[in-house]
Amino acid sequence: MREEHPDESELCARVDGLLADLSAQRIPLPPPRERTRLRTAAGLSAEQVADALSCRAGDIAAWEAGTREPCMPRRAAYARLLDGLKTLEQPPQTKIPARQEPTAPAARTEQPTLFPTADQVPPPPRRPVPSQRLVTPTGPLAVIAYTDTFVAHFTNKTQLPLDASDLTGLLQWTLDSGLSREALSPFDQAGDPLLVLTPAASTALHLPAELDDRVTLRLPETHPALDRLRPAGFQLTRRGFGPWPRIYQPVANKKRASVQLAVMAWGALSQDGWHLPTLSPADLAHLLGLYTERLLTPRGSTAVCGQELMTALRPPTKPVRDPSSGTWVSGPNPGALRQALDPAPPEAPDAHPLAEGRPPEQAMQEEAWDWSRQPDQQETSQYLHVVGLDTNLAFLSAASSLIVGLNAPPRHALAPTFDKKIPGCWYCDLSQADLDPRLPSPFTATGQAPTGPAWYTTPTLEYAQTLGMDVRPIEAYLRDEPGRYLDPWYKRLRNAYIDTMADLGVHEKIPQADYLTAMRKLSTADPAQLALLAAIKATAKGGLGKLREGPRELTGPYTRWPALDKLTWRPDIRAAVVAKARVTLHSKMRNLAEQTGRYPLAVLSDCVLYPARTPTALDIVPSGPDQQGMKGFIRLGVNPGFSKEEGVQSMPWYQHQLAQGLNPARYIKNEPAGT
Repeated sequence: MREEHPDESELCARVDGLLADLSAQRIPLPPPRERTRLRTAAGLSAEQVADALSCRAGDIAAWEAGTREPCMPRRAAYARLLDGLKTLEQPPQTKIPARQEPTAPAARTEQPTLFPTADQVPPPPRRPVPSQRLVTPTGPLAVIAYTDTFVAHFTNKTQLPLDASDLTGLLQWTLDSGLSREALSPFDQAGDPLLVLTPAASTALHLPAELDDRVTLRLPETHPALDRLRPAGFQLTRRGFGPWPRIYQPVANKKRASVQLAVMAWGALSQDGWHLPTLSPADLAHLLGLYTERLLTPRGSTAVCGQELMTALRPPTKPVRDPSSGTWVSGPNPGALRQALDPAPPEAPDAHPLAEGRPPEQAMQEEAWDWSRQPDQQETSQYLHVVGLDTNLAFLSAASSLIVGLNAPPRHALAPTFDKKIPGCWYCDLSQADLDPRLPSPFTATGQAPTGPAWYTTPTLEYAQTLGMDVRPIEAYLRDEPGRYLDPWYKRLRNAYIDTMADLGVHEKIPQADYLTAMRKLSTADPAQLALLAAIKATAKGGLGKLREGPRELTGPYTRWPALDKLTWRPDIRAAVVAKARVTLHSKMRNLAEQTGRYPLAVLSDCVLYPARTPTALDIVPSGPDQQGMKGFIRLGVNPGFSKEEGVQSMPWYQHQLAQGLNPARYIKNEPAGT
């Protein structure tokens, strides 16, 4: 085949184009943090900038985070925008009037900084005045209160009276306001704005004080409030208008127009994991702003938020360039869950169609412990007390660096060689394990030794190998695309938890004794901060629970339900997390027994009871060289995976609980001491 030789002018043109591109890539840009500051100071959302530059809001987030840089021609346009924003910040050389007459806010130009105090926000002037800040919609949400008019309260404790008189007006104002949560990852979309309707606001909108339909928890389709939405082009999702309705307009010019509502009168922030105290609208907006800043904008129950957070941090798709057309199209995002998968037969819940006709012993039982034992004579004579140690966010901690299956369906294999790098479920006989009966078996939820073959996740069999067992699976269902899907989810929740605990006065890397002292003062802390902490913990727990969400409405046996079609309906991932948490705690208890001769008396999920000579957790855990505990042992501290003192009781109390057929670990916190 003859080689084609382009002429000299064509080659020179290509070289000139290449040099021009290289020169353009050197167009200077401000540091990433300054890019964010300039945009937010101008009151611009990431979506507004993305629309001007014909790119995605996720691109703006990546440029502002410094993880990616814009390419030509957007780099030149982006540099021009930032330079223009910086110029606008320079006050003109004109004399500013000494006094401005207050009036209703009409012009709003610049966005206040995040979370200033109320005395830092000046009253709105009659007209824009250089170098003065005006109250303008800011942040991801607004709490709507009502007295004689609707008033929007923002996360920085500013407020703005609204001209809206009905729900349609409120929705349109929200879409025009610029309220939004920025993308949480490079390929995430900006979050929908949230309007929280106080009971007074929902009454003014002619919404009922409570929902008559207590089954579906939604307004009837014929309600007048819904009739008024349709002519304005607003639509509801399939969930309808309930405590957390999402209302949207059809996509136009590739722009998303959607608003999330939270109706407080219907329990939106007082149930389903939310247990917020009574707060003023300003304080409520500030608290929800902290939750959004640390996690995401509330979208429903804390469990729903946990599930949404997974998807926001690992979106299923990302933009890729079509090699044939050169246009940007949607493509798979590596490391994400991209398709709904059926479980392997042993992984299916009992209500699942795949469980029909399945023998009970063929169901995988990777669940948390519920185990207790009688103390021996030596323990009852030496120890007067029983102390409960509860693991902080045990299941969230287990999700860290956990390898799970991603998008490959389970592949059946006979007599496979066990490989700890392959996620899956394995049918294996671990009944030959020689374990100390003073420890619960790490292989069953009851803590009793297995009596024959059973289905186990990869973390369980990996731990069996560390105990020196000969692991020989009989069969398995394996997943050939492994990944650490939950890592960014773990990190964001961990940081949110640690930051909130620090706000409450409980910090990392403090001696164990100081940690116990700080935790004893926790109950007297600000109720709003405690509610925020509880919501963060519930988000972690509920998000993992959503991985195996059951039917929400009554259906026939072995009938599919809607959750099965979600990308994040993955009981195999939940089972791996639970198994990892269980074997990790077993390892710590085994190390503690070998080091101190102390054995647990009972375990319920992540709470373990130990006999103690004195009524304190310090009697049980090793202090370590720096008084912060020892790695590989149960340690006291704020980090996920560390422990706190759950309760203290007497040894006779423990024996009395056992005599009633109860697991004392369930009640050590609730019972008053001495009973």
